[in-house]
Amino acid sequence: MNDLNELTPQALRRVRWVESRRPEQIPPAGDWLVWLIQTGRGWGKTRTGAEWVAEQAVDQPGTRWAVVAPTIGDARDVCIEGQSGLLQALAPNKVENWNRSMGELKLGNGSKVHTFSGEVPDRLRGPQFHGAWCDELAAWPRLQDTWDNLQMGLRLGDRPRLTVTTTPRPRPVIRDLVSRDDGTVHLTSGSTFDNADNLPSSALDELRRRYEGSRLGRQELLGELIEDVAGALWTVDTIASTRLDRYPELQRIVVGVDPATSGRGDETGIVVCGRAMIGDEWHGFVLDDRSLLEHPEVWRNKVAEAYMDWNASAVIPETNRLGGTVETLIRDAPALKGQPVQIIPVVASSVTGGKGMRADPVAAAWAQGRCHMVGAGFQELESQMVSWVPGDSRSGSPDRLDALVWAMTHLLVDLPGEPPRPVSKVGFSSTARGETPKFIRP
Repeated sequence: MNDLNELTPQALRRVRWVESRRPEQIPPAGDWLVWLIQTGRGWGKTRTGAEWVAEQAVDQPGTRWAVVAPTIGDARDVCIEGQSGLLQALAPNKVENWNRSMGELKLGNGSKVHTFSGEVPDRLRGPQFHGAWCDELAAWPRLQDTWDNLQMGLRLGDRPRLTVTTTPRPRPVIRDLVSRDDGTVHLTSGSTFDNADNLPSSALDELRRRYEGSRLGRQELLGELIEDVAGALWTVDTIASTRLDRYPELQRIVVGVDPATSGRGDETGIVVCGRAMIGDEWHGFVLDDRSLLEHPEVWRNKVAEAYMDWNASAVIPETNRLGGTVETLIRDAPALKGQPVQIIPVVASSVTGGKGMRADPVAAAWAQGRCHMVGAGFQELESQMVSWVPGDSRSGSPDRLDALVWAMTHLLVDLPGEPPRPVSKVGFSSTARGETPKFIRP
């Protein structure tokens, strides 16, 4: 084009993408079946996946494509409508219709793109596709079932292909793809910092300051596939195999808190958990993680908001560092608007005999299949769970994990004999983090 000023914004964006994309963002040559883009956050995975499926659907008229993300909201809001999504990758004259409610994008050449969720694998039973884009594969709540159903639907055309864009986590499907040496998988790796030209320098500096050298930084920023840590009480497979996309009627909900004394250094762990009787055993459910790095005047409001939003029965704060001040801070939180709150303080030194002893029963309950993450939005918490080794000072201060252990200990250890007595009917959320739960009182 001689005059870029004459192009529409979308067309100009496409030209600039072709001119500025990095070599590793160009679809690879070869006879691969899966292009696995396993990189750190901010690398440009979403844009690369959207551009790939857009190119395939435009160049192959009348074809059908699947876009699968952790939730249907992610597929719609990020993969299709997002800043780096499919509608931005396609020229306007290529799009005939986007049906948001049905999750169907129709192109003028007869190609169609359908959206699906990693929470509902059965929706992939029946449809057939020429290919697919799998976004944040490692975060799909029901990864194995959804992946299997998708594979069975890739049966149109001569050689169905798919592109996977994901932050690495050592889940079985990811491990299998990475280990293949038969030429069917083309692996592209990269870090957040590969895309430094398009990211704010201040944000990159802060990420380096907080996460450089940590397990979470290696995984989420450098894009490394990190395996389980010897001696850790949890494994990736244990957490993944017990994950649920919804929770039942809950008998009790509490907010575990591991408070920080300032807004520097350690985070304040704020984790919401609930319990329900399934069969003749209590099960625990991780519902929300609102942990943050802030001073007490800020985190006390986050605790209060979690207590109110989830209609919790109690707050379970550890009081070693701040003593009775913790209770005062929470009771006086503006977010409570004067409403009473039940606080059940715990003291690590007199109750636990050490972090490892306190965490052991909770880890054992997980191994027995009695504890569950609800949804897939708990990366930081799960990273602490699978990397913290009791007695190893190099494991750092697992603030989110401490809050989780306080909450689960209260629900599954301290109150084991309490009969199942539902106090509220809780409408399930497909992914708890970032969503306000709905309550239906009996």
